[in-house]
Amino acid sequence: MTVPVRKQQLNCNKLHKRLRRNVGRAIQDLNMIEEGDRVMVCLSGGKDSFVMLDILRNLQLRAPVRFELVAVNLDQKQPGFPEHVLPDYLRSIDVPFHIIEQDTYSVVKRVIPEGKTTCGLCSRLRRGVLYTFAAEQGMSKIALGHHRDDIVETLFLNLFHGGKLKAMPPKLLSDDGRHVVIRPLAYCKESDLAAYAEIRQFPIIPCNLCGSQPNLQRQAIKAMLRQWDRQFPGRVENIFAALQNVAPSHLADTALFDFAKLGARNDGRAPDWLIGGHEDEESPLVEPLQAWLS
Repeated sequence: MTVPVRKQQLNCNKLHKRLRRNVGRAIQDLNMIEEGDRVMVCLSGGKDSFVMLDILRNLQLRAPVRFELVAVNLDQKQPGFPEHVLPDYLRSIDVPFHIIEQDTYSVVKRVIPEGKTTCGLCSRLRRGVLYTFAAEQGMSKIALGHHRDDIVETLFLNLFHGGKLKAMPPKLLSDDGRHVVIRPLAYCKESDLAAYAEIRQFPIIPCNLCGSQPNLQRQAIKAMLRQWDRQFPGRVENIFAALQNVAPSHLADTALFDFAKLGARNDGRAPDWLIGGHEDEESPLVEPLQAWLS
């Protein structure tokens, strides 16, 4: 074995160990997978979901609990979608799988005007189909392939466009309480996933519904984070670390922290400071100010 090949193999092994360690740590920290779980691995055909399935299969061999993996793909009937790629790949690695056929593509194209972002509607439709299937098949966990960079991007999308300090949780309970959604790649950075997918040569299927849209707000956030990462290495890691180290008393959300009772001598219920202070009423300071300005 030549020196370059040996070095490449060493780097590949390091990358695989890092991904396996990060996924294992996320599963352990958040108790994502338990004894007897049936984990529905949502396989889109993109690099992230391929890596997720690969690492979960690897961890399954030496995990402290027994669990089942079932790969599930939603065929949204996009024109030109290579229907044979995922079944052929999953059969080759002997993974149980289901292909759900649901024409959500036509719905999205009919409802969303040309040039507008399709992600919102597309994800809602996809989520509904997958949740229904998970309930019918008795899946106890639904695994999605979102990674650390997705989580940080979502934080800034909500911050800039929604006025919320809110990201993408590594584990959540669906609104109806029926499904536990996990994101085993939450501690993994996208560049590691891309490098590993390139090495493993997964049969990646490009998506032409969402990520390829040049006017997508997420793409602008992604570009911003990449620029930061080039100028200030480690900044994205620090942002993600901040999501794990929140101090509600140093924010301003009264639902998270009871500022009213902090150091209060009353019962924490402040009197109405706005009595008689309607916006259309003239302030007693108006006349002196006008005289001074004149």
